Amino acid sequence: MFSDNIHEILIRLATRLRAERLARDEPQARFAARLGISVPTLRRLEQGDASAQVGHWLAALEVLGRLGDAEALLAPRYSLFDVAAEPKPRQRARRRT
Repeated sequence: MFSDNIHEILIRLATRLRAERLARDEPQARFAARLGISVPTLRRLEQGDASAQVGHWLAALEVLGRLGDAEALLAPRYSLFDVAAEPKPRQRARRRT
C-alpha cells in the first residue's frame, strides 16, 4: 500500500521517537498516558506503523517539546519576487509645524 520510501521514513521517525522517550527515561505506560493514548497505540508509533494517526504523532511531538518541527512540514514556500511584490504599508505623513 505504501512505497518503500514511506515505510523507511516511518521506521526512522519511529526509531527517533523511541530514542527521545528513552533519553527522558520515560516508561511506555507513562509516556502513553501523557499522550492520551494506549500503550499498544504507542507501540504502533514506535514501530512505524503507517496506520497510526497523525494526531498521535503531533501529541508526541508536543509532549517532547518538538511540535515546532511539525510546523516545518509543508511550510509555505516564499519567493523573493513574491516578497518584493507585496504592497508596503503606508505611513502617515508627518505634520509639519
